Amino acid sequence: MGGGKLISVHPEELTFEFELEKPAYCNLKIVNNTEHHVAFKVKTTSPKKYFVRPNASVVQPWDSCTITVTLQAQKEYPPDMQCMDKFLLQSTKVQPSIDIDEIPPDTFIKDGEKVIEECKLRVVYIYPQSGHLNSEGVSGMSSASMLSVRGSDIVRKSSYEEIQSVQRLRDERDAILQHNKQLQRELELLRRRNSRQSNTGFSLTFAAFAGLVGLLVGFILSIALSSSSTELKTL
Repeated sequence: MGGGKLISVHPEELTFEFELEKPAYCNLKIVNNTEHHVAFKVKTTSPKKYFVRPNASVVQPWDSCTITVTLQAQKEYPPDMQCMDKFLLQSTKVQPSIDIDEIPPDTFIKDGEKVIEECKLRVVYIYPQSGHLNSEGVSGMSSASMLSVRGSDIVRKSSYEEIQSVQRLRDERDAILQHNKQLQRELELLRRRNSRQSNTGFSLTFAAFAGLVGLLVGFILSIALSSSSTELKTL
């Protein structure tokens, strides 16, 4: 198990069963070893080849998180099945009030006394287990062995379908969360517009009322002045 004082990472390397024109998956388990909230971020040297979900999040004290890394379907085998891609997992302590969905961009920038741990992970490609069987080996296998191989293939297919289902559910959940955030932003904009419109209506009403009062006061003063001038002429 890799990692540092803040978090542990298992496994220590990303292993993919490489097949042409088929995506491959690998899960990483992140464990928080502290009583603090710990934020992490995943980087890779080949971001176009891999899809990481989540690529950044916060793990609560003594809790864990699973990261699913997807290798996009490839059109050709790498030379000697060797992969030079690397992954970097950064982690640091954060405040409990931090927004999990909007981690500040400077969270993983070294500044002052901030401690940022880094864990490097290498990538390993392997052939599917059934790919190692040659024609001679297949012809010499017993029926029990053949059933075992077929059973393992079914298990792998089932696991692959389960991973796809989980990934699809996660994508749907993220889409729903994003939609909810958009709705909240639109509601906030509507509240602000309504507030501005109500303030504007009040200002216009108050101005009209003040103008009407001014006219009444002016009219009363003009009557009073005219009455005074009439009394003076009579005297």
